[in-house]
Amino acid sequence: MSEAEVSTMGQEQQPVPLGTLIGRQLRNEKVEKPTLKYGQAALAKKGEDYFLIKPEFHRVPGNPSTSFSVFAIFDGHNGISAAIFAKENLLNNVLSAIPDQSLGREEWLQALPRALVAGFVKTDIEFQQRGETSGTTVTFVVIDGWTVTVASVGDSRCILDAQGGVVSLLTVDHRLEENVEERERVTASGGEVGRLNLCGGSEVGPLRCWPGGLCLSRSIGDTDVGEYIVPVPHVKQVKLSNAGGRLIIASDGIWDALSSDMAAQSCRGLPADLAAKLVVKEALRSRGLKDDTTCLVVDIIPYEHLVLPPTPKKKQNLLSSLIFGKRYRNSSKGTNRLSAVGVVEELFEEGSAMLAERLGKEFPLDSNCGLFRCAICQVNQPAGEGLSVNSGLFFSPASKPWEGPFLCANCRRKKDAMEGKNPTRLHNLVN
Repeated sequence: MSEAEVSTMGQEQQPVPLGTLIGRQLRNEKVEKPTLKYGQAALAKKGEDYFLIKPEFHRVPGNPSTSFSVFAIFDGHNGISAAIFAKENLLNNVLSAIPDQSLGREEWLQALPRALVAGFVKTDIEFQQRGETSGTTVTFVVIDGWTVTVASVGDSRCILDAQGGVVSLLTVDHRLEENVEERERVTASGGEVGRLNLCGGSEVGPLRCWPGGLCLSRSIGDTDVGEYIVPVPHVKQVKLSNAGGRLIIASDGIWDALSSDMAAQSCRGLPADLAAKLVVKEALRSRGLKDDTTCLVVDIIPYEHLVLPPTPKKKQNLLSSLIFGKRYRNSSKGTNRLSAVGVVEELFEEGSAMLAERLGKEFPLDSNCGLFRCAICQVNQPAGEGLSVNSGLFFSPASKPWEGPFLCANCRRKKDAMEGKNPTRLHNLVN
């Protein structure tokens, strides 16, 4: 080998400076991870709406690779205590339901739907133990990269305005007036559904659940209403293409005045902060200020764009713009190709109020000490004291008391009460 060849070979194999490698990695991450731009606007009638904005939250403190964002609205009723309590405690309760926060991103996203269920129920139990009677709706949005996960109870709403002009609803309204399945669940659990009965015998107003007279079938709090008004959220998880999209999260003061399409169309082409203000203005113009109106707008934008690209006026066919699914799906070359041209992929959706269906089959067991961890409150229980969510009547074919996940006695009472098996109020049980 000649001297020149040796010299050339040495040059080709020279190490790349560390600073260059770091710069390349940062540029790649910026391309892969979108930029978030957000805005908020509100008008108060009762002063019972609250919101939470955490644009940069680290699962592992100090580790930017574990960052995600949270945007939430809490629409209180019968007072503000439940809304404030949920705002201050719900996020921590959700994270505590994923004991290993160092999970990889894909594993964390797959664990998130179940953790949201556990966090909502735990927050409700903790608030009801205070003995206060207020309640709150919750629409809780987690954004991690291009993946959006939404958990909701009540009638606040989150919509997605994706590229191509397709508006998708990411929540389900839990109003008794509009949700037949929820009416059937409430009555099967021991509640009564009917309108307000005036002295003359005439019925007025929306359908309500009695006792309590609540129009909603799901909420956090409401200690003075039957336990069949449950805190188990509807959860939906979608993955946006790298074209991005806009989320509009708002309380019912907006949605009572504007349809999803009207809200999306009213603010297209505007930056997020101005868009939120315009949605509130449109709701006020349409209906007047009859309720608290709170709106968050979040733009999920490709890194190289400063604002969300304008949406074409011509709408795509809904069937060609969405990939519908149930539970998680493995990635495929076809899915990746579609995602690159503007498709929103649905990864998960579940709305059942039954904890046995929402908490899955896995359960944490410390084999060294034989302790089971409660899937809701995360308190360790001796193996003989943990009660499976699957256990029922003794010798019942449906009873599987050996299968997890397991609940402590207190959380099991809550589960039974929500299913109409134990109508006693939780705050009476724990006192």
